[in-house]
Amino acid sequence: MLLAAIGEVESSSLRGRRLDASHDAVPPVRGPALTGGSYAAIRDSDGGRYDGDPVWDRAVGPMQFIPATWRIWGADGNGDGIRDPQNIEDATLAAANYLCAGGRDLSQAADLRAAVLSYNHSQRYLSTVVGIIQAVTSGALAGP
Repeated sequence: MLLAAIGEVESSSLRGRRLDASHDAVPPVRGPALTGGSYAAIRDSDGGRYDGDPVWDRAVGPMQFIPATWRIWGADGNGDGIRDPQNIEDATLAAANYLCAGGRDLSQAADLRAAVLSYNHSQRYLSTVVGIIQAVTSGALAGP
């Protein structure tokens, strides 16, 4: 449920996109350029390879990884030999690995909070993700 809630917050369940036969987001999910202001200023770290922007980084894929983070945590969730942040299976496996880093036990509230805040260090983000989880598990929401 945590991965679904984060996916909903990060990419609104791929609104306006579809998954192709390989489970890649089409068109690709790319966040705004991280030029500062409302977002952190993060200069390009991937030569535009993942985000198409050779000047600024952008969060990419359905789980919205920064390219530098993807290089560390990217995973091959579908076994095709490619770590692709636009592939839903790769992205969710990478997110799961990232969230469980350091031996976090996500069944424990404190570890779950720490994991979510490691993904996005914002109390509002944490509240939104936890709210989605609570709404779905209580039956108040059918799911993201």
